[in-house]
Amino acid sequence: MTRSKLRWKDLSPAARGRIVLFGLLQVSLQVAALRDLAKRPADQVRGPKVAWVAASFINFAGPVAYFAKGRRRA
Repeated sequence: MTRSKLRWKDLSPAARGRIVLFGLLQVSLQVAALRDLAKRPADQVRGPKVAWVAASFINFAGPVAYFAKGRRRA
């Protein structure tokens, strides 16, 4: 049994739009998390900053986890 791979040209315009939208959302979240980490003092971050930087590269989960749990509120 062989599975044919879908190519970009085989996708519907709606599917292409969703892929682009989620890609932009993911990149935006990561950029925001990295920027916040760069500007935030280490004492306002829960755990090592380098660990949160690494976690930010885990799709949506890393940046969302950082914004939800990684920052200390003043």
